Amino acid sequence: MNRRDFLYTNSVSTLGLTSYIYLPDLLTAGFMDDKNKSYIDYIRKSVIKKEELDIFLNEHSWAQFDPELGYILGNYMPHDGLDDSYTLSTINQDGSRKSQVYINRPSRINTYGNSFTQCHQVSDAETWQEYLAGHLGEPVRNYGMGGFGVYQAYRRMLREERTENAADYVILYMWGDDYVRSVFRCRYVTYYTTWDNDKGYMFHGNFWSNIEMDLTAGELEEKDNIINKKEDLYQMTDPDFMYEKLRGDLMVQLHLLSRNMVNTDVDQKGLKKLSEILNIPEVDFSDMEKMMSTANQLKNKYSFEATKYILSAAKKFTDDNQKNLLIIHFDPYGVFRPMIQGFPRYDQEVVNFISENNFNYFDMNEVHVDDFKKFKISIDEYMNRYFIGHYNPSGNHFFAYTLKDRIVEWLDPKPITYQKNSSRRIHFDGYLQK
Repeated sequence: MNRRDFLYTNSVSTLGLTSYIYLPDLLTAGFMDDKNKSYIDYIRKSVIKKEELDIFLNEHSWAQFDPELGYILGNYMPHDGLDDSYTLSTINQDGSRKSQVYINRPSRINTYGNSFTQCHQVSDAETWQEYLAGHLGEPVRNYGMGGFGVYQAYRRMLREERTENAADYVILYMWGDDYVRSVFRCRYVTYYTTWDNDKGYMFHGNFWSNIEMDLTAGELEEKDNIINKKEDLYQMTDPDFMYEKLRGDLMVQLHLLSRNMVNTDVDQKGLKKLSEILNIPEVDFSDMEKMMSTANQLKNKYSFEATKYILSAAKKFTDDNQKNLLIIHFDPYGVFRPMIQGFPRYDQEVVNFISENNFNYFDMNEVHVDDFKKFKISIDEYMNRYFIGHYNPSGNHFFAYTLKDRIVEWLDPKPITYQKNSSRRIHFDGYLQK
């Protein structure tokens, strides 16, 4: 069994369908049986139903439209929680997930990332930010959003850190296929064949700001959202519009090629140019296995270069604004599980870059590897302790209390619960109800 088959098979057998639909694209893409799979046909069939967009744009739903980021968190109760429960997911006016713990105290930490930052599949009070806030005695803001890539989280960081809610300490959390998501112009087209929008209440992944390669200049460039008005989102119901805007999206093409979901009508000239810029072999269309393998290699290299660019930009922004940056990485399916099985992590290039450039970095993958060794249980049994697709409440609690030592060491001054001098008594008065 090769590594790709290992990931796909184990993700299904471990988690079941309900949780499976929330996993990263690496695991959820379906394989099409047609011998000739046209990219043009695939994209034209990715249109959204008008009635689903009506709900997304006009009613309470899991996500809400955002002109820059495509979407941010909304108010909703997804049916995705522990023991078949619904989860309470509510927001503040700025679209951050609602905090409840010590919210009357000054907040020094803002967190950015995708669904593992947002803490999808648990209720508001069960996030790792809330567990951490309860221990530290100060709030931890949650700007995470399911489906975001590293770039979209970075753009959210730039926006929020220029407001009155700016923080001295910034966490940028990466997981799963965030590297790849940064480059997509519209992530929805990569998973629409397997995703249930729940009549529009769970719709997301529409066009957003992204980063991609300028093939002429041979350099990465940042791009704004091509649909930055609510009413224009209805253009996603038009097959011609979808193809016109995505015909040159090489990352979408590589994603689909690497899963044998398309094999004709792609921009082979553009893919060849991209491979030359990145100094990696071009996609080999001579047979299916070679096509999938070479497309996957080029996709990863493309996404890694984009991630290095984003992390460098994030570090420059925080340094220039006298902020402290912590990079967190966790990928329970694409990194942790293969590590347990003795496979090398596929994203070692990114980890090396982080180390070589002296980022403040916390790797939860290594924590789980060490924790797993303490048990005499199967990997599936271990995963069931902490996960329902994303972390369950126990998983978020484990993460929070694993991270806390690094956070306490990081903060200056220390949280009130770790202060050793008389100022602790003085500041304690602020915690008492009048």
